[in-house]
Amino acid sequence: MSFSSVILQWFRENGRQLPWRETRDPYAIWLSEIILQQTRIEQGLPYWERFMRRWPTVETLAQASEDEVLREWQGLGYYSRARNLHTAAKQVVARGGFPSTIEGLRSLKGVGDYTAAAIGSFAFDLPVAAVDGNVYRVLARHFGISTPINSTEGKKEFQALANNLIPGNSRDSGAYNQAMMDFGATQCTPSSPNCVQCPLAETCVALRECRIGELPVKERTLKIRERHLTYIYIRYKSETALHRRPAGDIWQGLYEPLVMEDGEWKMENSQLLRKNQKHVLTHRIIYADFYLWEPEERPPLPDGYFWIQEKDLDQYGVPRLIEKLFELVG
Repeated sequence: MSFSSVILQWFRENGRQLPWRETRDPYAIWLSEIILQQTRIEQGLPYWERFMRRWPTVETLAQASEDEVLREWQGLGYYSRARNLHTAAKQVVARGGFPSTIEGLRSLKGVGDYTAAAIGSFAFDLPVAAVDGNVYRVLARHFGISTPINSTEGKKEFQALANNLIPGNSRDSGAYNQAMMDFGATQCTPSSPNCVQCPLAETCVALRECRIGELPVKERTLKIRERHLTYIYIRYKSETALHRRPAGDIWQGLYEPLVMEDGEWKMENSQLLRKNQKHVLTHRIIYADFYLWEPEERPPLPDGYFWIQEKDLDQYGVPRLIEKLFELVG
């Protein structure tokens, strides 16, 4: 049997049952793909279900406010995905429906090569391989490819190979892409892959050459920057103060209490709740100090900050780091 035939046979016996696989609706499929970018299925599934209940069509999502979308997204991280999701929904409505070509799908905000191929094959039977981290790993190991997967050369090499492996019947392209994702996620896993029961064991170069732990190869290019933030939760009677984070920085469009960067906070009636709370982002590590300040008189606020009732806090989308502060404040 060919590589593709083995993968499809494995999928028929071991594929995961997921609700967005039970539909051809490009909206439901697109929503799942955006949510599952850098998110595990078990974490993303409840968000997909909530979004589908609240905004069952792309038209209803397009009509929502950005604040509503960010609030519903809270806890998933990488909030640019939510903003792009909202923008793309408006694009789809403006053009009268989802595009059914790879080029059209790529024109949507936040949709890259992988996501376009996934939506195109799942919803429209387009014979294009969707290459994500799982697919890179399976192909690198099985074919013994050492080209770094995050290099320009590697991306071209793996995409070309993946496209060549797509079954000739375009109606199988979606199932094949799903099969490759599931195979990498549950069989050919990053660590401790199940090589003993792998249907491709006899033809796997990495297994034969004892290189499972070496492949795939990835160039080290990421530079991590540390940032030190001090957050002050102001409690005056039953009110507190927030502002919305501006464009061009982390957590754009989300809300947070009074914040200082690389500074010390000293104020009467303030209480240190936590020191050096660590929060890891893709390109940054945040260390945050949390304070509770209960002034006797209402203090003036810096530009951009505003007072709200504490009981209304859950109406504002905040980063997970700020959720932790709110939990401490109680």
